[in-house]
Amino acid sequence: MKYKKWTLDQKLEILATSEEIGIVEACRKYGVSTGTFYSWRKKFDHQGEAGLKVTYD
Repeated sequence: MKYKKWTLDQKLEILATSEEIGIVEACRKYGVSTGTFYSWRKKFDHQGEAGLKVTYD
């Protein structure tokens, strides 16, 4: 199975959308697992945008 690589802008958009329509609906809309979403949110809360930056090539 090939994994989706999300950009910083996409992650921020998903986090912002979850505030409007809810976490479960945002995850369904973008095809993100809730575990991944909560991981992103935790990193964003602790480190801001720097926590969500792409670390792979």
